[in-house]
Amino acid sequence: MPPPLPDDLVAEDLDIGARAQLKTLTKDNAEFVAKHMAMASRLIDENPELAHEHALTAARRAGRIGVVRETLAITAYQLGDFALALRELRTYRRITGRDDQLPLMADCERGLGRPEKALELARSVDAATLETPVRVELAIVKSGARLDLGQPEAALEELRIPELRRDKAFEYSPALFASYAGVLEELGRDDEAAEWLALADRAIDALEAALAPGELESIAITTERIEDDGEATAEESGVPLESGVDDAAEAGDDDDEAADDDDEAAEDTGEAADEHVEDVDDVEAPADPEQVEPPAAPVQPAAAAAAVDEAEPASEEPAPHGDALFADALFGDDLIEDEDEDQDQEPERGGDAR
Repeated sequence: MPPPLPDDLVAEDLDIGARAQLKTLTKDNAEFVAKHMAMASRLIDENPELAHEHALTAARRAGRIGVVRETLAITAYQLGDFALALRELRTYRRITGRDDQLPLMADCERGLGRPEKALELARSVDAATLETPVRVELAIVKSGARLDLGQPEAALEELRIPELRRDKAFEYSPALFASYAGVLEELGRDDEAAEWLALADRAIDALEAALAPGELESIAITTERIEDDGEATAEESGVPLESGVDDAAEAGDDDDEAADDDDEAAEDTGEAADEHVEDVDDVEAPADPEQVEPPAAPVQPAAAAAAVDEAEPASEEPAPHGDALFADALFGDDLIEDEDEDQDQEPERGGDAR
């Protein structure tokens, strides 16, 4: 039975980009799914268990929609169910053809106690092809995997990327600065760590000030793409951090070769389904969906960087979906194995990845 919805909830509470992906569903079903996804988004921080129930409910009715599987993966990750999160993220990636959740996939591998696989997955895609915030997040995950392997020096090198700069703050800067400080602490360089922690706090303050009421009219919030060799493709921008501190350490190379991504990953034990699975025929399916052209990819959130002259190029459209009402992996209270995932052993679950 689906969890209850508040009376004041409407489908329009869901992000417009996510709603656009639901247009392959019938009108009534799209509204039903949108409401449960909106509730999952509303509850993800305060009540992740209930958020997960709403995400499961949406996925049972729209399992072939990329954003629905992505939502289910995120709620599973919040609960520490890294095996389920990883499987759902693989499905999301297969449906949409996007790599924007690659850092979360790699972090799930860490959560399952497989830092080597996390690094292997991170190297499977050329980092230069990723949007800047995704590339930064991937570097943070790779650094964490190095720490898991007892390699603090290598962990520090993973974070020496062009985006590690002291003079301006972007949406990814606080997390990057804090991660860098954490590795410095592991190396016993406490004074340097304290400087970077202070920079992380100042970056948060600068970003909040830039987005304060009354400031939004004069600030363009976009994403800046920076090449791996340290030269920006657009004019450097961001919220200035007037700290009087020297420029950041030189960025190291981060040009790992691309490797095969999902073919080997599909062989993991993380692909196993839950034990008790209901048959597809036992689920009462709604009316046939309306067949329309698949919508464009959802609008991605903009980076909190100020006064930039060039915007990030638009992302590619998601791959076309089939009959969105009859999901291939989500029915009843448990999950049915994806078609290319034939192992049935339940994976070992690890601890918190971050």
